[in-house]
Amino acid sequence: MLKALIFDFDGLILDTETPEVLVWQNIYKEHGFELPVEEWQKTVGGYGISNFDPAQHLSHLSQGTLDPVSLQARYRREADAIIHSNPIMPGVMDMIHDAQANGLKIAIGSSSPHSWVDSHTQRLEIYHHFEHIVCQDDVAPGRTKPHPDIFLKALEKLNVKNEEAVVFEDSPNGVLASKRAGVFVVAVPNPLTAKMNVQGDMTVSSLAELSLKDLMRS
Repeated sequence: MLKALIFDFDGLILDTETPEVLVWQNIYKEHGFELPVEEWQKTVGGYGISNFDPAQHLSHLSQGTLDPVSLQARYRREADAIIHSNPIMPGVMDMIHDAQANGLKIAIGSSSPHSWVDSHTQRLEIYHHFEHIVCQDDVAPGRTKPHPDIFLKALEKLNVKNEEAVVFEDSPNGVLASKRAGVFVVAVPNPLTAKMNVQGDMTVSSLAELSLKDLMRS
């Protein structure tokens, strides 16, 4: 019996991922280089597969003429401007409201820090909808997705078993983490992760395509 929904945050509730890759691509291009998108993609949704750092990488390509700290600051400033103008992803709030109406518990499980997820959910005025928000700060260093720890911690806090929950994820790292935690995962790729062949136990192109009734029947 379904008792809880666990939402990823970046790229699933709010598309923070497409703006970030676009900004880095523009910065690289401006200096005559190309962002190695394959390396960047490995870091999406977790940091277990790659520790690729675009600011350090671009500084290295420029033979040290570009300062990684300045590059990182510019990237963050430009990406944040786009992210702050983005709306919540389609279908997310309908799923949350339906879940609440049916007595389901709701949480976020994210590889990002609380400082990021909490501030954005508060800004978007949705923080209060989640009984628990589990982030990278809540697990041991290096144990974010694709490790299962974040989802296992969310299950523990929600006091539900893995077979009583569903995870919504947009990235390969997140899907793998959910599978390793033994939780049914619905993959909802965003414009960036759609290119990464993300496949869950169920895959939809938008949460707007999926109703809670459909999910409870699956």
